[in-house]
Amino acid sequence: MRWWKMLGLAGIMGVAATGVVIARAERRRRAYTPEEIRVRLRERVVEGAPPPGGAAGA
Repeated sequence: MRWWKMLGLAGIMGVAATGVVIARAERRRRAYTPEEIRVRLRERVVEGAPPPGGAAGA
């Protein structure tokens, strides 16, 4: 039954590691100021916009 314990510990370690990754991403996301977020969103809109007068629906 010892391998069951090892499997359980490995599962717990995996869950903990996933939590760490999520926490880091959340901290990184919250580090942006509202103005930085607006600028990044505007840049994405410009990059994804079709060229003016182009055949977007064709």
